[in-house]
Amino acid sequence: MAAHRPVFLGIWGVFVLALIQESKPVVWEEWWTYDGISGPAFWGLINPEWSLCNKGRRQSPVNLEPQRLLFDPNLQTLHVDKHKIGGVLTNTGHSVVFTVDNDTRQPVNISGGPLSYRYQFHEIHLHYGLDDKHGSEHTVDGYSFPAEIQIFGFNSHLYNNFSDALHRAQGIVAVSLLLQVGDLSNPELRVFTEHLDKITYGGQSMPIKRFGVKELLPETTHYMTYDGSTTMPACHETTTWIIFNKPIYITKQQLKGLRELKQGDKRHPKAPLGNNFRLPQPLHHRPVRTNIDFSTDANKGPKNCPTMNRDIYYKAGSKGVIITEKTE
Repeated sequence: MAAHRPVFLGIWGVFVLALIQESKPVVWEEWWTYDGISGPAFWGLINPEWSLCNKGRRQSPVNLEPQRLLFDPNLQTLHVDKHKIGGVLTNTGHSVVFTVDNDTRQPVNISGGPLSYRYQFHEIHLHYGLDDKHGSEHTVDGYSFPAEIQIFGFNSHLYNNFSDALHRAQGIVAVSLLLQVGDLSNPELRVFTEHLDKITYGGQSMPIKRFGVKELLPETTHYMTYDGSTTMPACHETTTWIIFNKPIYITKQQLKGLRELKQGDKRHPKAPLGNNFRLPQPLHHRPVRTNIDFSTDANKGPKNCPTMNRDIYYKAGSKGVIITEKTE
């Protein structure tokens, strides 16, 4: 019977035994993934400090439902500083992350929109799928985009740094850009993708000398916003999300480069880095507000019809922003 004991322990027993057999202290950051027994459904069980991942009521991402959007006339235009900054592009083994240099003399600030404070840009996360049907964390009416860029900043009015703000009320802002496949990509996105061969494996990084955060943004002032969480452990519910109502574009070749990245190092490359997204979480009656006015003009029709892409676009109407297939 002893020989069969690991079977009776179950999969979590084997997981615990693996931890016990480790000769070095457990580094929890290394134990979470996007699939299997260390995937999103188990984040809150792996580490008690991540309990919000399973028990929280304001978790992210979410599925944005057009018919439930609430127009808020008090929402302002979002402002992001124009100047460029330097930083480091890293394959973390979980995502492609661009982190601003610590010694940046002139930080990029994010303000306006739904924000009551000034936020300082800290890092960018890139989530994407291994096929074009999946990849984004946020969805619209159940529709997934092939990738999503998330721009994170911390409340520099109230807190000293990103790590401190993660645990605090109104600590974090996350600006979400949904990516759609196109023939010509966003120019600033190419600053990242042209260096992917230098970060093929987990732990590899390279410097980026000049990057314009504002130049990533789509040409629209329309967005949706809600109160949520970070989408990786420890799922802190301190994040104001702002999702732009228009995508930026990424080419098939750029997606191919992303899909060649690995989670592990060169000796143990493990699985591809892609499919690094958390599924939408329940809204639990949270309002999702928008600055898109759905009222119509009798002669001109809807006031706002922000274009999403060549094949699919959001159409503003009496029921909200609707994903529609183009027919022409």
